[in-house]
Amino acid sequence: MRSCEICGKGSIIRGTRVKLRGKYNPTAQNRKYPNLQKFKLSDGKRVLACANCIKKQKN
Repeated sequence: MRSCEICGKGSIIRGTRVKLRGKYNPTAQNRKYPNLQKFKLSDGKRVLACANCIKKQKN
């Protein structure tokens, strides 16, 4: 499974909650993926990093 090489963030399984007449109905669960992009570190190495880590590295 693909994950961020800086912080290790990976996919999670998440579902929506639908409330009907005071009770939550069971709904299908979906896999959510992080926003991974290719990024070049200061030492010249290219890695897959999430958008959050890229923002932190730019500052």
